[in-house]
This record gives sequence, C-alpha cells and structure tokens, in this order.
Amino acid sequence: MFNRILGFVKRLPLLKNRALQQSEGKRYYRQQHGLRREQMDPDALKVVNRLSRHGYKSYFVGGCVRDMLMGRKPKDFDIVTNATPAQIRKLFSNSRSIGRRFRIVHILFRGKVIEVSTFRSPSRRAGARDDDTEGELHYGTPQEDASRRDFTFNALYFDPRNESVIDYVGGYEDIRNKRIVIIGDADRSFREDPVRMLRAAKFSGLLGFELPSSLLKAIRRNKQEILKANQSRLLEEYTKIFRTGQTTEVFHKLADTGLLRILFGDAFDAGDAGRVPFPESGIGKRLAIADRMLNEREDLTATIYMSLIMADLVSSILDDRVKHNVIEHIKKKLMPAWKAIQYPARERDRMLQIFASQSRFNQSDNRKSRPDVFRKKPFFYEAFMVFKINALARGNEALVQKAMFWEIGPKTRPPEANRIISIFNRASYERSLQRALADDSMDRLGDGGPDKFSRGQDRGPRERGDRGERSDRTDRTERTERSARRPDRETPREGEPREGRRRRRDGRRRRRPGSANVTEKQPESVDQG
Repeated sequence: MFNRILGFVKRLPLLKNRALQQSEGKRYYRQQHGLRREQMDPDALKVVNRLSRHGYKSYFVGGCVRDMLMGRKPKDFDIVTNATPAQIRKLFSNSRSIGRRFRIVHILFRGKVIEVSTFRSPSRRAGARDDDTEGELHYGTPQEDASRRDFTFNALYFDPRNESVIDYVGGYEDIRNKRIVIIGDADRSFREDPVRMLRAAKFSGLLGFELPSSLLKAIRRNKQEILKANQSRLLEEYTKIFRTGQTTEVFHKLADTGLLRILFGDAFDAGDAGRVPFPESGIGKRLAIADRMLNEREDLTATIYMSLIMADLVSSILDDRVKHNVIEHIKKKLMPAWKAIQYPARERDRMLQIFASQSRFNQSDNRKSRPDVFRKKPFFYEAFMVFKINALARGNEALVQKAMFWEIGPKTRPPEANRIISIFNRASYERSLQRALADDSMDRLGDGGPDKFSRGQDRGPRERGDRGERSDRTDRTERTERSARRPDRETPREGEPREGRRRRRDGRRRRRPGSANVTEKQPESVDQG
C-alpha cells in the first residue's frame, strides 16, 4: 500500500505538467498578436471594467479569444473572474443567475447576453461527471480554471487592460500550428464529458484544424460513451453546428471518427453514408445544398436540417409511394430515431407535418389541391425547403420544375422568427431572450429595475448599474419619494376606518380626468321595483 501511494506521489508532477505547460502563465503582449481592446464588444468591456474597478480580476476567455486570434468574428463574449456569483449580482442589477451546481451569471443588455463565470477548480471526487449533480466543483485560480477546460485553444485569457493574452496550457502555439490538443488525458477527459468528442470533430471541421492520430484513436476507442451524454446538450450542439453554414464539413468529420453512426444510427444505416464517401452520400449532398442556401441568406431552421438528416428513413414518402396511412408510416419509421436523440415533442410534430405534406408538392398542376390554401399553412415553408433541397440533391429535373412552381409568388418565410437560424444573426437563444425582454421590463432591467427572471433566486442589493455606483439607501429614498408623489397614495386620515379609506380610493379611481364634478355611482336599491 505504501509503495502504491509513493508511486502516485512521484507521478504528480507529470500529471500536472500534462495539464499546465506554463504553470505561471505566459503572456503574449500586443506586439506579438493583433488582438486589441477596441475589437471587443463594448458592453462586455463595461462588465470587465466594472469588475476591475471593484478590485476583481477578470478576463475574456474561450471562443471569443480563439476566434479573434484567428481573424474570425466571435458569436459571443464570455468573461471569467474571481468574483463569486453573489458578488457579481451585487454589481449588476441587470443580471440573473443560472445553473444548479455551479452558478453562472448572465448580464442582460439590449439584444445580447454576456456570460460571466467564476474561476473553477477541476478538483472533484473520482468518477463524477460534469453533469453529475453530486460532483463537487470549487472556486479556484486562473491556472486551475484553465486546466479544467476541454482544449488548449479554449483556455486562453485576454486581459483588455494591457491587451495581453495569458496562456497556461500552450494554446497560443496550438492555434498557430492549427492543431487540436486536449487538456489532460484524452480517455479520462472523454469519459468525464463525452460531448468533448463531438466538439473535437466540430472544431476540426469548422476551423480546419488537424486531429492528431492519438486524439483520433482516443475518440474511436470511447465513441460509445457519447450515448451517455446529456441529449439536451447534444441537441444544443447540433443547433450551433447548423448555424455555422459548415454543417457538411462537421458531419464529414463525425463520419470519419465513427461518431455519426453512433449519434444517428438509424438514419446512417438507412442511407448510403456507410458505403460511399460522405460528400457523395445522400446526407452529404442534402447538407451541402442547405449550407449553400444558408450562406446565400436563405431562411432555414434547425428542423429543416434535422429533417434532411433523417430523410432516408422515409424515402418511400419522398418518392410518393405511400398512398394510405401516411402519418402512421412516418411515425413508425422515425420514432426509433426520435427516441434515440430524445427529440422534443413539438419538433416531432413539425417534422411529421413536413414529411406528410411532401406529396402535396407533386400536385402543382392540380387546381383542386388548392395551392393558395396550402401556402398559408404554418409548416409550408419548412416542408417546401425540404422538398426543394431533396429534389436538387437527387438531380431530378421533374421535381426541380415542380419546386419552381411553388416558389413563384411572394417570398415566404417561416412564421415563427425564433426558429430561423442564420450565420448573419445572433444565436437563437439570444433572439428568444430579446423577444422575451422586448416589453417594458427590458427597459427597467437596463435602468436597474426589478429583474423578473431572478424571482426565487439569490439576489444581491439592487444598484443603478448603468448610472454609476449608487448606495442602497439612496435607492430606497428615491423609491419612497416616488411613492409619496403618486396621487393614489395618500396618508390615511386620523381615526378613519379601513373601509372608509377603501371607498375614498375606489371613488378617486372611477373619477374621470377633467370632470371634477363626477361623483361615485350609488348602488341601486333592491327595493326599487
């Protein structure tokens, strides 16, 4: 037993060096890179500056640093700090906390969300998974926070104060060499969080980075672990992939690593993706056409992409060979695939409508089919895009001509704007949040008013974040003065019963502006008949 403990202690420096190549952190200053403070989102800079003014250490981290070092436009800006969530909430009234085991703060601005997290330590009990509610996560240092991340190029910090990039794991050189390197042991990392295998394939396809042979072998060894991943996280990753306009490249990498057959086994086996190179398969052709249309600013949805992936399962419906019990046939073919990925019920219904209406597009010359009525259906646009993409992928000229018939006329769009994915817009999560905050409550959030999203959560004292630092006593005084100025709030008369105050208040509310002589209507007598 003593020898085993001694051997483990001797291996500790080696295990530490695997995670932290630069234990003290290597700084790359502005002379060595082109990243500048002005390139950052102005609202995110406000968050960093306020945290710094109050004595907290804060950096930009993750994908925004990686993308801007590569000359790409980041989709969002994440911030990491040594302030706890409660301390962050105290500084920003326009914020809310999310998460159960480890709280993350979302700071809400008009049309965007800035995510702020606290430095975390990777220490947790053995066998705990990232989505395990019993696992222990503790606040840590920047070094520990970098060592717990997935890939080296996602563990870079950017300090806007002196415009320096801080690297603890060698990610800066990996970006220059276009290489994907996982932090720590690959097998252990994939067992702890299987979604990292999907993300490795995604970054390889999106960024054009090389997957080292050791990492590729580790993914193939642990590919069955992806079935244990949280399906909600996987669906979120799929949506992010669809939005890039490079879905074909990412799914090509998924096919090479063997993950595609594990994730979409039924759809993969139903088509020819396992017999021919992926770009020449039915799934590859359909996704390539969808990517081209998305880059041409066509409106597509995640349901359209998912329908294109599963189209081979209902090829008989697309060929118009099923004339009876169409709905039952589609459900029978798609239900195993839906259950495998835990597809939401609402999306199932929409996909069912898409495939069930494919035969209607073959009736373009039949006036009895009432094409004008069909065009007004809420699922028409998505069903038409699936029909058109499938016709182009098959190279069927007759189907393409029918698609052109349905395309003639006013340009239509999906009826629900939140379902649209576009590489030119913000993430769908931010769009839905912007719609939810489009009312007066968003203005109150921006001005430091009550946060309707944080009811029941721990909330710090409300401060006027956008108007400078104000004390709670000042805010309470102003609220008291505003309440005193309201006409429907008056001091009760001495000795007046509660019922009398209620009658006076009700009478004042019924009195119309500009008609001072209007008196309260008296109730009619029961004996007037």
